[in-house]
Amino acid sequence: MHRLQRRSVFISDVHLGLPDCKAAYLLDFLQRLDCAHLYLVGDIIDLQALARRPWWHPSHGAVLHAILALAARGTRITYIPGNHDAPLRTLAGQTIAGIAIALDAVHVAADGRRYHVSHGDEHDPEQIGRAWQRFGDFMQNFLCGVNRRFNRLRRWLKLPYLPLSLVLKSCAPQALAYIRAFETRVARTTQAAGFDGAICGHIHYGHVRRIEGVLYLNDGDWVEHCTALTEDAHGRFELLHWSERPATLGAAGCGADAPSPARLRALRPLAHAALHAK
Repeated sequence: MHRLQRRSVFISDVHLGLPDCKAAYLLDFLQRLDCAHLYLVGDIIDLQALARRPWWHPSHGAVLHAILALAARGTRITYIPGNHDAPLRTLAGQTIAGIAIALDAVHVAADGRRYHVSHGDEHDPEQIGRAWQRFGDFMQNFLCGVNRRFNRLRRWLKLPYLPLSLVLKSCAPQALAYIRAFETRVARTTQAAGFDGAICGHIHYGHVRRIEGVLYLNDGDWVEHCTALTEDAHGRFELLHWSERPATLGAAGCGADAPSPARLRALRPLAHAALHAK
């Protein structure tokens, strides 16, 4: 089994307990992973969905077992709960089965740069109300449904997984406007706090982007896009897609940046990009 060796790894928005969670891909990723520090950046267990409809697949339990196995092997794990597993925020400051729970974190990269790590829901517009939240959940469920049916057809045709929902978001002006506004709010807050960059999730849109001098790194999700953010021994970050054909979607560090989502509009990266993981 090919091993993926990294200094640190960031994953979020797994939504265990939700039928759309791509647990099999994440399990394969975790079982191949060797890293010093794993950050679970929120919405790992979807407590909201479980409260509405209790549902649990054995593969979801296997993901939790793989995370605990990493902790047992010495990987330092930090769990930063998000809005879908918010009740776990009451446990901040405690360590459970080798997993430290925190509200946020400061990650010092191998090159000495400092990154603020948080789930990201704290950057939602202040004026957003329950009606808009429900509408957002509806649209997210709709996209997941389209993505699920699209990839069911691809499996029948013996084609690899492809996150259609990411392509749709990248081509929809209103979705892009919302994403850009979120990214800008994160960058400006991060800059004001004196950090070199921000690492978050929440909006299910993995991205590597410099904004007003701040490096914005979103690790994406495991409901639609199956992405993780990784850092190597030199402080270089990569946004990885992980399915039948892993791909590097974006990178930053060592003097060069490679933006991520724009490449997906032509549906090419997941079909042709190679995973550079040594």
